[in-house]
Amino acid sequence: MKTYLILIILPITMFAQQHKELPKSKVDYNAFADITEEVLAYRQPRLISLETFLEFAKDSNTILLDTRSKSAYDKKHLKGATHLNFSDFTEKKLVKLIPDKKTRILIYCNNNIDGDALNFPTKSLPLALNIPTFINLYGYGYKNVYELESLVPVKDKRLRFKGTAVK
Repeated sequence: MKTYLILIILPITMFAQQHKELPKSKVDYNAFADITEEVLAYRQPRLISLETFLEFAKDSNTILLDTRSKSAYDKKHLKGATHLNFSDFTEKKLVKLIPDKKTRILIYCNNNIDGDALNFPTKSLPLALNIPTFINLYGYGYKNVYELESLVPVKDKRLRFKGTAVK
């Protein structure tokens, strides 16, 4: 009788251990919504024209950050841009790339370059990479962020590009 009881209880115990409730993920949508709301007004005066963007880019204490995929960056990016894929953002990687959180950071994305759908395909406007990039940089403590507001024709002579797709 004891043998049968053990054979019945053992599988039930094993099943219960395998299917116990896991802790919640490390995702906090409400905190994301809060920081997004906080960034809304903060971001507005930090949307800058191409002229200001190019002027800021000349400063040696400014970093031009391209957060598109590595393959997109390698093919074609603004000359002088530093790459960190948005999906690779962590405190450790950001601090390694930008040790001083007061550093001025310039950001741009596909939706800022017009006329090169192969290298800068337009994203859905509310999903453009600038938006989550700005929010994440701000959330990681980088508050000196400026975003290119202009839609610039790829043939604009003021832009300089680098990469394997640049002739």
